[in-house]
Amino acid sequence: MTRTHENVGGLPEGKFDVATPLGAAALTRQALALIEGRWKLEILFQLFGGHVKRFSDLERAIPGISQKMLAQQLRTMEKDGLVERVIYPEVPPRVEYNLTAWGQSLCPALDAFLRWQAAQK
Repeated sequence: MTRTHENVGGLPEGKFDVATPLGAAALTRQALALIEGRWKLEILFQLFGGHVKRFSDLERAIPGISQKMLAQQLRTMEKDGLVERVIYPEVPPRVEYNLTAWGQSLCPALDAFLRWQAAQK
């Protein structure tokens, strides 16, 4: 079975109040919306485990993604708090991307999802 990364710990504790099945469904829908889209999971899997990658490294690692789409997805993920962008004041400028602690905390959840899917077979 595939694992996202073996060195990632458990999920951080968060505060949520799910009093009803509808409330649980709404919160789950909000969480899934953060990672929905054609390329977001591919980007996450490239950055799991503390990997830091430059834009061109990500572009090479994800076949079929355009520069425009990669930039758009990274901006969205940065806005949502999953990805951090670090700009170094060099000539030419160097920009690196890594997951925030919150983004990295998705790893165990996706591992659980992979185990769930593998149990189907």
